Formats: sequence, C-alpha cells, structure tokens
Amino acid sequence: RIHLSPEIDTMQGELRERLAFFAERVARHAIPVVSPGNTPVGFVGTVRDRSGASGPADTTRMELEHYPGMTERAIESMIEEAARRFRIRGARVVHRVGELAPGDQIVLVVITSSHRGDAFAACEFLMDYLKTQAPFWKKEHRPDGSAEWVDARVADDAALARWGLASINAAAS
Repeated sequence: RIHLSPEIDTMQGELRERLAFFAERVARHAIPVVSPGNTPVGFVGTVRDRSGASGPADTTRMELEHYPGMTERAIESMIEEAARRFRIRGARVVHRVGELAPGDQIVLVVITSSHRGDAFAACEFLMDYLKTQAPFWKKEHRPDGSAEWVDARVADDAALARWGLASINAAAS
C-alpha cells in the first residue's frame, strides 16, 4: 500500500526550528513506512538567493502562495502518478508556503522503495513535477525593495518532458 501524504507548511521561525521541523516530519512520516527491504531516498530543497541559476545574489526573500485544498490534491495526484510509474512503497511531500528567506528549506520529498533505482527516480520525478505543475505562486523580493512574480522556466519544462510529460508553463512565454 502506498502512503500518500502531501502537506503544506506555514510555519515561520529561526533556522534551528525549521531544521527541527523537517527532521521531525522525516522521523514521523518517512521512517514509519521504512521496514526491512525498504530504502528511503530524500531531497530537501532550499530557497535560492538569486532569481536565475547563476549571477549575483538578488533575492532577499520570497513569498510563496497556494490555494489550500487544491494544492494538496494536486500534490497527491503527483504522488499517485509516481506510484504508477515506479515501484515505490511510500512517499512524503512537505512544501512550505508563506514568507521565506534565502537558505530556508522549502520542500521535502521522501520516497521509500525496495529498489534503490526506483526510489531515486521517483524522487527526481516528483521534484520535476512539483517545479512545473504544483499550484504555487512565487514572488521574489529584491534588495532595492522591488518584487516580481517568478515565471515558469523553460529548463523546468524540459526536465518534465524527459518523463514524457508536457507542460504549458514556460513554453508559451
């Protein structure tokens, strides 16, 4: 049986508290689905301090918005798709929303499987899917006080395409 567990986090606090928050969720939700023969694979993503993959640090904070209920259902559908594609036994996705600073942990994906390759592939698949298809809206704030909404990136759509999935996000821009 697949353990489906999308979650949205609105917690704020010091870095130590945020680290404890993710560690507690891994312990509470990922470890119970680990049993002899199950291998956990995880990914923790952090907020970047720049709007592109390279260049100067230009982001002082980010706001992440979502539609409660809709976002959790979308993430659950993504987990179900991963379960159809890969031999996984459990999945946990925790995604933070609200105001975040560069370096803050923003997403946790943990997959368990009896096959290491499937666990890694499912984790990578879910990250590519989340980056392009999850209903989140990101606004980056600059040192000069300006802010802008983040557009989808062609590179993220290309990452999703390698799984045989098309995105309408960046391709239209």
